[in-house]
Amino acid sequence: MFEQDKNFESFSLPVRQMLQGLGKCTLCPRECEANRISGETGYCQIGANALLSSAGPHFGEESVLVGGGGSGTMFFSGCNLSCVFCQNYEISQEANGRKVSIEELAELMLSLQAQGCCNVNFVSPTHVVAPIAAAIELARQRGLTVPTVYNSGGYDSVSTIRKLEGLIDIYMPDMKYGDAGLASELSDAPDYTDVCFAAVKEMHRQTGDLQCCNGLAVKGLLIRHLVLPNGAAHSEAIIDFLAQEISRNTAVNVMDQYRPCYRACAHAIVNRRPGSDEVERVRSYALEQGLHLL
Repeated sequence: MFEQDKNFESFSLPVRQMLQGLGKCTLCPRECEANRISGETGYCQIGANALLSSAGPHFGEESVLVGGGGSGTMFFSGCNLSCVFCQNYEISQEANGRKVSIEELAELMLSLQAQGCCNVNFVSPTHVVAPIAAAIELARQRGLTVPTVYNSGGYDSVSTIRKLEGLIDIYMPDMKYGDAGLASELSDAPDYTDVCFAAVKEMHRQTGDLQCCNGLAVKGLLIRHLVLPNGAAHSEAIIDFLAQEISRNTAVNVMDQYRPCYRACAHAIVNRRPGSDEVERVRSYALEQGLHLL
């Protein structure tokens, strides 16, 4: 299927580089070098083609992404993280979904726009960034005008994010950990914090602070941070980083939706929901540092 997609030469140089890079994949920080073009799968469990779980208008996102028509979400299967508390583990860890070509992805984007969605929102795009980028170029040639949203787990390679400049309007990464201490145990990513912080800097360099028009996001950086129990996320370090090294105008959604899913019950530090006092403490600290809470 992948080889039958449009010739690589029809895409921009950065997109061609990403597509060709699937032959020895180093697109994410894992750099597992799997030959995904020939059918090998790396850490993410996905070959060259994206595996799509679902696509459609979604009204559960931040209000600045929803509007009247919803956010046009495209949920991708597989992941380059193995979070023990993943709430979408059937998609991310069990890789349930269907293979889609670049052509199909482009047509789905245009369909979401035609349905009245305010944006096209790529959920868990990191490991399938190459076909997504190619599909964005194709869709824009055919009339895609709504903003594109890169909705990732935050474990993104700076070199790959640089290749997305001009293709992504809104970056919306999770920032899961402000300290590397538990990132290895809970997400199998001991370098998560350094990698995520560097990626966020590049995302902000490209798009700046979040910009809205008539209440809807059109460009910029929007951070999601899920509060974990027992201070496991080291939330204050994330807030300090954003306030001191990104911008005090950074838009942040401090989320209280954590619940022990998947394998979280086996880990004493995250086997319960955070208390309202724990969540409020993080929100208060973010406000003290001048960040913009959504």
